[in-house]
Amino acid sequence: MKSYVLLSVALLFFGPFLAKTYSQTNAEPMQHSDMNTRGAHVMGFSQEKTTHHFALTYDGGIIDVRANDSRDTENRDEIRSHFKHIAAMFADGDFSSPMLVHAQNVPGTATMTQKKDQLHWTLEDTPRGARLVVTADTKPALDALHDFLRFQITDHNTGDCPMVH
Repeated sequence: MKSYVLLSVALLFFGPFLAKTYSQTNAEPMQHSDMNTRGAHVMGFSQEKTTHHFALTYDGGIIDVRANDSRDTENRDEIRSHFKHIAAMFADGDFSSPMLVHAQNVPGTATMTQKKDQLHWTLEDTPRGARLVVTADTKPALDALHDFLRFQITDHNTGDCPMVH
């Protein structure tokens, strides 16, 4: 009987915490799946057949997306097409695509829009996709870009280093 009472008291106090933790843990894969669905729609290529990478550099950063299979020319070409489009959008201070993919205001984008003339986007084709190399002229633009890239690392679960290197 004592055990039953102790268990009941423990559940009374810890039950809401356990339920919240359980629901957050199980909601995360669904949220990532939803982001991948939105990403495929907005970006025009499979999120499961491609890999995103983000790097923070001393003067800017790098956004790199590649097809997982070197023979996957369809996704490679779609990545390149998307990057041409977003390079122009980002240079104009338009960060609506990341907001659509992530279904929220993405950190750094408000400042990046204001400082668009202080950010320079260089598009490079890679064997499996494309890369955007970004340089910033000022510390506020650089800080905003790094906030943006760190968010991408976390939300895309890339495992990339969030530190400048």
